[in-house]
Amino acid sequence: MKKLAYAATVAAFALAAPLAQAAEKWDMPVAYADSNFHTENAKAFAEAVKTATNGELEIVVHASGSLFKGNEIKRAVQTGQAQIGERLLSAHQNENALFGFDSIPFLATSFEDSLKLWEAAKPTIEALLLEQNLVLLYAVPWPPQGIYAKKELNSAADMEGVKFRSYSTATARLAELTGALPVQVEAAELSQALATGVAESFISSGATGYDRKVWEHLTHFYQVDAWLPRNYVFVNKDAWDSLDEATQAAVMGVAEMAEYSGFWRAVQYTDWTLKGLADNGMIVTSAPPQLKMDFEKVGVTMTEEWLAAAGDEGKAIVTTFRESR
Repeated sequence: MKKLAYAATVAAFALAAPLAQAAEKWDMPVAYADSNFHTENAKAFAEAVKTATNGELEIVVHASGSLFKGNEIKRAVQTGQAQIGERLLSAHQNENALFGFDSIPFLATSFEDSLKLWEAAKPTIEALLLEQNLVLLYAVPWPPQGIYAKKELNSAADMEGVKFRSYSTATARLAELTGALPVQVEAAELSQALATGVAESFISSGATGYDRKVWEHLTHFYQVDAWLPRNYVFVNKDAWDSLDEATQAAVMGVAEMAEYSGFWRAVQYTDWTLKGLADNGMIVTSAPPQLKMDFEKVGVTMTEEWLAAAGDEGKAIVTTFRESR
């Protein structure tokens, strides 16, 4: 039924939107593999945009950091080297703490709460991106984050000295507070980092582990449900402004459906990928009591630090979220 609703919406846009003045092609770099559900969603979005604009706007998705590496994508879109892109929001927390609202440990640990947190933060993030010459189209959460390791973990003490893959300010700080050694590794480089011993552990969703076949190098996945970070899709504002109003409306309509579709893809992908990890020999289990307690203490520290760094706007996001629950 969801697929039928999506197709009907796309068809409606195709009939309603007049032809744009000239056919246009946009490049869309993304950091994740073709098989990743975010990339699949981005490709479905691109296909629907082409249909909704009668072929006058074509978006070409470049997966696995093949056009620009993950940490280059936002800058590439800001400067017009690419017209549209996808990136992890919290990857920008080092430039502005507000981008890390979805990586506050144990604030929003379910899909329902993740959606409420996004609704609380979205106006602030939209305004912040506009200041950076970017227009927000849609955002989709990852499944809840857990800890991958190549050995049994019973407490945070077992992580001391472990080379821990980080992909954001929050993940690097988590490593530091547990005594692990943070190592910056993009998603496209994760398999090689694990194979060569550059990284031995990391926090991510079952989706990342499944996509990268981490069972070839790691043995355990601990479900701690620390947070549900979001990927977002954004457009260079100059490129956006070059579109006529009808085309903008069509793209925004498809983006709304992509956000809805992506959300449910994430929900469905969660259990499926955890089963896939287990089927391939990994031990998939809840965090032991002491490990969970240690992470909760780390979460308290990280929450206090984020609130101090994010200022009044950050506090307003958290307050609005908590009042919505």
